[in-house]
Amino acid sequence: MKDKVLLADIGNTHFHIYNGSEVEHLSYEEAIAKYSKERLCYISVKEHLNSTIENIATWKNISPKIRLEGAYETMGVDRRALCLSHENGLFVDAGSAITVDMMEEGKYRGGFILPGLKAMLQAYASISPVLDTTLNETVSMEQLPSTTKDGISYGIIASIKALIDKHSDGKTLYFTGGDGKFLSSFFEEATYDEMLVFNGMRKVMKESEIC
Repeated sequence: MKDKVLLADIGNTHFHIYNGSEVEHLSYEEAIAKYSKERLCYISVKEHLNSTIENIATWKNISPKIRLEGAYETMGVDRRALCLSHENGLFVDAGSAITVDMMEEGKYRGGFILPGLKAMLQAYASISPVLDTTLNETVSMEQLPSTTKDGISYGIIASIKALIDKHSDGKTLYFTGGDGKFLSSFFEEATYDEMLVFNGMRKVMKESEIC
């Protein structure tokens, strides 16, 4: 990969841009205003971006190049890039949805999708106003809760943890995404790295000599 090429993971509402030193989280408008004159390679979960993005001459969509052995047809390109960052491990991307994917010897072995933390809290609130609460991020996993807030927090975190534990089986756990650092704290020796998707992109770009 040539020097001074920005990397972007474009989601449904925001750009996640690696600018060479840090990851920025920008709206579409902010990203275009700040980087439209810079060389940038991107992947996108949106099949059709708005015409402004697609017509920026210095930006290149490398989504078609992100190929993962064993992946299913509708698997998101961001998940593919994430899994390409390491040949082995269990990968958790905790954002608006929580995806959990397994890699063994460079091959995709399957995964599952859960609602994100915010979506789970909204689901409780939709049941009853009494269940409309925020997450207690310090709730203990070692004892049963005795308040509504802690009961909901425990139910959300413990259910996520149980499913991940079931499939980890000694594998290295990698976390990324907005809630990734928080969720990783409930696992021993888990690695949080917001660069995982970008590392997968860089691996493909190096091998394919693109951008």
